Amino acid sequence: MTQGPQEISKETIHNENTTQTNASDVELATLPELPPGVFIAAPSRVPRRRTHWPDDIDVIFEKDPACKNIFEALLYQSLWAIIYHRIAHALYNAHVPFLPRLISQFARWVTGGIEIHPGAQIGKRFFIDHGAGIVIGETAIIGNNVMLYHQVTLGATGWWRRHPGRLQKRHPTIEDNVTIGVGAAILGPITVGQGSTIGAMTLLLESVPPNSVVASKPAELLVKGGKALQEHQELSQGWNGTDAWEMDYQI
Repeated sequence: MTQGPQEISKETIHNENTTQTNASDVELATLPELPPGVFIAAPSRVPRRRTHWPDDIDVIFEKDPACKNIFEALLYQSLWAIIYHRIAHALYNAHVPFLPRLISQFARWVTGGIEIHPGAQIGKRFFIDHGAGIVIGETAIIGNNVMLYHQVTLGATGWWRRHPGRLQKRHPTIEDNVTIGVGAAILGPITVGQGSTIGAMTLLLESVPPNSVVASKPAELLVKGGKALQEHQELSQGWNGTDAWEMDYQI
């Protein structure tokens, strides 16, 4: 029996949907497995509508859904830290003595511990969520649309000083669209490639390519219900087995 146009159409659509589903499964299967506890949100199909505020304010509304209006945005330490830094950096590039450092130290006091050296180069739409305890060194370079959480350090691994004839880069380069999690320490003249994510409490000492995910190992349960777990015996050698469970400092 000859199939009607409607039946042919349904079969064709079904075959196309099956092919697309199989292709999607193959693409997902080829993706690298992420470390435990690391999740990457799916990209939004509809771009966020920009506000009429400048980039340093607009990025607050983009990155932090807790910010509801401009009055709240003006209370963010991140905003004032970057404003003061723009001024200090301009004076630093003009070779004005003392004043750039004075501004940066005043900004540190005002913002509750965001210390950015006047020599650091910071791009557009830079945002620090829960701004506190941030350290950014003199030769650090930060691209556009970079987000830091609190207690992040962009530091050096050496104590040497710059002087004519030995202008060494001591601090990291963070490329565009990078997110750095809470408590991460990125040390030395290394590069974090664009689009990368650095997980919380990560110590990074070597460069990573673009679109990478770097995460430290999560905490492990050593004692459960007062009993040491057999699979973690090598990590629980410091427990003395008493009710106090005092930790020996050898581990």
